[in-house]
Amino acid sequence: MSGEAMLVFDEGLTAYDFGHGHPMSPIRVDLTVRLARALGVLDHLKVVPAPVADDALLGTVHTPEYIAAVKRAGDDPDRPDPEHGLGTEDTYCFQNMHEASAHVVGASVEAARAVWEGDALHAANITGGLHHAMPSAASGFCVYNDPAIAIRWLLDHGAERVAYVDVDVHHGDGVQAVFYDDPRVLTVSLHESPTTLFPGTGSAGETGGPGAEGTAVNIPLPPGTGDAGWLRAFHAIVPDVVRAFRPSVLVTQHGCDSHVEDPLAHLTKTVDGQRAAYLALHDLAHEVAGGRWVATGGGGYAIIDVVPRAWSHLLAIVAGNPIDPQTPVPASWREDVRIRYARTAPLRMTDGVDASYAAWSTGYNPDTWLDRSIKATRDISFPLLGLDPSY
Repeated sequence: MSGEAMLVFDEGLTAYDFGHGHPMSPIRVDLTVRLARALGVLDHLKVVPAPVADDALLGTVHTPEYIAAVKRAGDDPDRPDPEHGLGTEDTYCFQNMHEASAHVVGASVEAARAVWEGDALHAANITGGLHHAMPSAASGFCVYNDPAIAIRWLLDHGAERVAYVDVDVHHGDGVQAVFYDDPRVLTVSLHESPTTLFPGTGSAGETGGPGAEGTAVNIPLPPGTGDAGWLRAFHAIVPDVVRAFRPSVLVTQHGCDSHVEDPLAHLTKTVDGQRAAYLALHDLAHEVAGGRWVATGGGGYAIIDVVPRAWSHLLAIVAGNPIDPQTPVPASWREDVRIRYARTAPLRMTDGVDASYAAWSTGYNPDTWLDRSIKATRDISFPLLGLDPSY
């Protein structure tokens, strides 16, 4: 890898905190950074602090009325604002919510700026990936939509085309909605079927608005899909559509809630399968975008056993030094987990699974929900991008 790799992070980013008992705990971010440091991953990354996005930057995606509502909610968290999705059963209000959320946005935009201006070839913000937020409403633990704002920044600063690939178990509905009518942005989302999981969107038929047909690609997966099926779907669709789009930059969202141990969804991937996806996206960035890659975090609610290992693998790949899956989890980190959380941490950076898969070229099986889903997306999306779905 040529060019410096960057992590945008400072401790203030852990202030994005909905409070005790909420599944999206900032503990997962803290533990990830601690594990990455113990593994030596941060030795290969330039770590820079995150600026706080101002209202003008937030306003490139969000309405002034919504920004004002977030500020009010952060000043008085006991007054919910359901019209703007604030204080709901999933997106609680908390003190200084605007400032904490704008800080996350600043981190993703700084990662995008560094990649676009050549300060880094790859850059990551693991606190980001808040892909459900809409222009005028919070949703699904997401207050401001940092990936969408980072993409908008790239477009406003000269990027002709941006491809966004979202591997969170939940559909990347907010980013898709922001750019649904914009032919300059390709949004690709692999997620659990909308018939079984929030937010209930992301069918294969959602393909982009007028003038942008084909620039939304959705791959809904049946519950229970594991590494082999997930990777089969990914490789049957994602590389082809991203290559056809020819982006200037690749932006990716890496929610690791597709893991079998995640409490909020129903896929059965492992850390090994997630690592394989990260490697594939890294290679795709080099193939189609000159290596320009902006990576964010996302969902992930097995906050000790899964998220730190998955995202440490991601950061190592961003850094250009992938971790051998058989690497032991450092004893110092495991002891820290035992003392602080009275939990026994995993022993290795692997779940012990061979993340192999059968390529689409091996043949279509109409008897499986997975293959029917893959074929539906190929049949609908490929022709819109000038691709032949039969290959």
